[in-house]
Amino acid sequence: MTQPTKRIIGLDPGLRLCGFGIIDVVENQFKWVDHGVIKIPTDLPIEQRLAYLFTNLQEVAQTFQPTEASLEKIFFNSNAQTSMLLGMARGVVALVPGLVNIPLFEYAPNLVKKSVVGVGHADKQQVQKMVSIILNLQKSITADSADALAVAICHAGHVNFRQACHTKAKHLECY
Repeated sequence: MTQPTKRIIGLDPGLRLCGFGIIDVVENQFKWVDHGVIKIPTDLPIEQRLAYLFTNLQEVAQTFQPTEASLEKIFFNSNAQTSMLLGMARGVVALVPGLVNIPLFEYAPNLVKKSVVGVGHADKQQVQKMVSIILNLQKSITADSADALAVAICHAGHVNFRQACHTKAKHLECY
């Protein structure tokens, strides 16, 4: 029996660049759909930058109709101002799936890297390379797109694992 396709959008928020990556999951296979970067004009005031991010990300979500969204958990920067600005961008990014009732899942950065590369402290180039290999991409991708696709891949793997455990547990309860 064929499982229904899941379309996952992975998100890498930022106030200059916001990466997104979209994959389909069909019977435990990851299929690349699209990826890109929303380039936010840095000369705009903060409220307009956030509105620009929101509008463009909402367009991506409407175009590709994801069924689930994934995002890296926030890590704290030593610069409080930078952390606060990133938190604002992250809030906008989390709002988009929330407005259309798409469940949002969060993963620690080390778990995302470990899921894709095999080690939790991989560098950006390693993540880019492994994302390209996993999704059979022929062209190079930016770090922001790779990070977004990596969090989508991480989510897809963890959801499949949770479903397998849940199915197994139900099966065992029947006996």
